[in-house]
This record gives sequence, C-alpha cells and structure tokens, in this order.
Amino acid sequence: MLFSELPLANPLQRAIRAVGYETPTPIQEQSIPSLLEGKDLLGIAQTGTGKTAAFALPILQLLLDSGKFRAPKTCRALILLPTRELAIQVEECFKQYAQFTAISSTCIFGGVGDASQKNCLVRGVDVLVATPGRLLDLIGQKAVSLKALEFFVLDEADRMLDMGFIHDIRKVVALLPQKRQNLFFSATMPDDITKLAATILRPNPVRVEVAPQSTPIERIRQELYRIDKRRKGALLKELLLEHTEMKKVLVFSRTKHGADKITRVLEKAGVKCAAIHGNKSQTRRQEALKNFKDEKIRVLVATDIAARGIDVDDVSHVFNYDLPDVPETFVHRIGRTARAGKDGIAISFCAPDEEQDLRAIEKLTKIKIPEGDKAIFEKLPPPQKETPESEMRNARGRGFPRREKPAQNSKPTQTPPKAPKQQPLKTTQPVQQPKPEQNSQRPQNSDHHKRRRNRPGSKARRRMRESSNIPN
Repeated sequence: MLFSELPLANPLQRAIRAVGYETPTPIQEQSIPSLLEGKDLLGIAQTGTGKTAAFALPILQLLLDSGKFRAPKTCRALILLPTRELAIQVEECFKQYAQFTAISSTCIFGGVGDASQKNCLVRGVDVLVATPGRLLDLIGQKAVSLKALEFFVLDEADRMLDMGFIHDIRKVVALLPQKRQNLFFSATMPDDITKLAATILRPNPVRVEVAPQSTPIERIRQELYRIDKRRKGALLKELLLEHTEMKKVLVFSRTKHGADKITRVLEKAGVKCAAIHGNKSQTRRQEALKNFKDEKIRVLVATDIAARGIDVDDVSHVFNYDLPDVPETFVHRIGRTARAGKDGIAISFCAPDEEQDLRAIEKLTKIKIPEGDKAIFEKLPPPQKETPESEMRNARGRGFPRREKPAQNSKPTQTPPKAPKQQPLKTTQPVQQPKPEQNSQRPQNSDHHKRRRNRPGSKARRRMRESSNIPN
C-alpha cells in the first residue's frame, strides 16, 4: 500500500509528498483506515515506528470533513504528551501535515511563561498539543476549555504513568465531553496502563499491535562493557576518540548531576557536547537539541526525560552510561537510534552494582547482550580500590544498606549531661562578685574601677585618666 491509496484529501496528500513519505509503516497502515471510520483505537508499537503520523493524518482529515469552525478559547483535538520536547516535535509534525490547509495548531507546556500561550488560545485552535500540568493550569485560569473537544489522543501512556501523571490524566479526562473519539498509543502495555485505557476508551476499541511488547528493534547492534563506576567516564572518552564514525551520539545518564559531570569530562577531552535535563531552562534545552540536530555538537547527554522526547534523525550510537532502574526504559533509550529503516548501535556500561538491572533488561528483551572489545581496557587507568564509603556512595542505595545513625541512648552512661547554664538574677542592686586572689593586693580606689568599666583606648577612659592626675 502507498500513501496515495489512502482516502486522504488532496492538501494532505500534497503535504505527505512534501515531507517525502511514500509507503506507510505497519502502524500507519493498520491505524489510519480504522480512525477514519471514527473508531477508538488502542495502538501498541515500538518507538520510532511512525505513531505520530498514524494519528495526526486521520485527525486532520476528519477535521476537514466536519466543516466546523473553532470557537474562542477552545480546541477541537487534544494530544496529551509527557515531556516538553515530545510535545514540540508532535506539534511540528501537525504543522507539516497541515501546511496546505487552514487548520491551526499550538503547543503549550510548562517551564516557560504562559502569556504567549494564552494569546494563542484567545481565538481558539483546531489542534492543541499539551503536557498535563500546563494544560490544567490554563484550564484553571479559564484560558482554554475542553467543552468542544472532538478528538482526544493520549500518547506515550506508559511513560505518563512512570512520571506520575496518572492523577493529572484523570483530572483531564473528567473534563472531556462524553461524545469524542479516543486514541490511546503506547510502546508498552503493562497492567496499570490497560486499566487506564479501559476508563478512557469506548467499549471494543480497535487494537493495533505491530510488534511484540518491549522488544528492541532488530537492526540495533548492542554491546556491553562491565566496568567500575569510577572509570566509566574514561571509557566513554576513549571510545569516542578512537571511533570517529560516532558522529551523532546520545548518552543517557541516570541523574542530572551525572549528566553535567559527563559533559565536563567530554569537554575537557575536546569533544563538543551539551546536556539536557530537568534543571536546564527550556531555552537551553531547545538550543542544545537544535545544535545536536544540526550536528554542531557531537554528543548530547540526557536523562530519561529525553528517552522518548528526542526524535532526531541519523543518531548513530546510543550509550547507556548508567543502566536504568526500569527495564522498559532501556527499550525506549536504544530506540533513539535505528530509526526510519536505518541501522544503529547501542552500547551499555554495567557497574558491579548494576548487574541486577542488567539481568532484568535481558529477561525483558530476551536478548543476551554481547560484551564489547576488552582491548580498550588497556588504555584506561587501573581501577581504584573501593572503600566501604565509596561503595555505598556509588551504589546510590540500591546495593548496600545506608549507614545508620547512632541511637540517642548509645552515649556512655558515665558521662553526665551538661548542666543548663544558669541565668544571673535580675536585682535592683548589682551583685558583687568575689575577686580573684591575684588581685587582692591591688589598691581599691574608685578611679581604678571606673577605668576598668570602659573599653581600653576610649575617650571616657582618657578623660578619667586626666581627672585622676589633677592634684587635690
């Protein structure tokens, strides 16, 4: 089947040719006809298989067929996504597909000011791409209403659940009109997501599953390096310097601090790189992502916030600098390469305390990851001896128990507690303190005591000294 054979309007067919699409992917071929009939759909497909076009093209076609016009501060189609980067990319796809139509679209997300987003919603939009938090915020400010909604798309549903958006999703669903078409897309479908889909979709939705769940793309060649945490940075640096064919590299770190540390190591070695994570402003994140797409930088270091939020063509290598705690996340990470029918390589580093995570990943994917060339270890510094403190610090609480604080009653009983400091009594007459023995021979005169009450070198003391020298 070709895109030209699908029942799509001429403006959409013209846009499809402009972006270079000819043959639909399996998820597109199976989803588009059912969605054009107005059915609810539950789509399960690997990342990078063309899910965005699978729901964007039929929604645009149905919007054109309806002949309706948008009302102020309303939207006709809502696409809910977990991350800012993914929301921006999906909205860009809608603009490409609707470039020869009058259908409008906009994107709203948190982390930036909402003034410009409110202005875009004043006249209403046909397609609204949003993240849950900012959408609920603008609904609360009465900047947008969902009363005229016709299409509701929940994309990357399992990622929504992992990021704790389940409560926000339920709030949004409660505001939707009863009469609507629902589209539910996800790369994996655990039991919790299945229950969530049952509360959103109408009975007997069309189920489209084009590949086994949680199976990596077969075109990805994987390698594994077992190494201690302290030498991971040196190993990554040596691999990048030795293999010049690694031109577009994506490195995943577990923590924000770790991503910044990796960036510093690579910059010191002369590798152009940048980091994106939750602590970076939206402007910095978009700038780093644009430089990575334009190949102005060679390496992009990211946390799992970008595991599904990055849609960059021609990513040659993906590095799992830290193995993820959730095995499904590994699938989405390596899915950033080998997209659009191309090949890719995924390289994973495994520290001793990450062996359990590695076994969970291999059990889920049903693939034994082969080890890489061990000759690279000869170029690395020798491993340092780990101390109990460093082991607990590197384990991040996963492999070693935390050091417990001593109990309050563990102090020696023979040490008496300190007596509370007694405050001096407030009396009308000053209390005379006993004088030390070494000062017992000092002559007692009024001038001497007056001088002691003043700060040395003060004007008052000089005046007292002068008055004491006056003869009687």
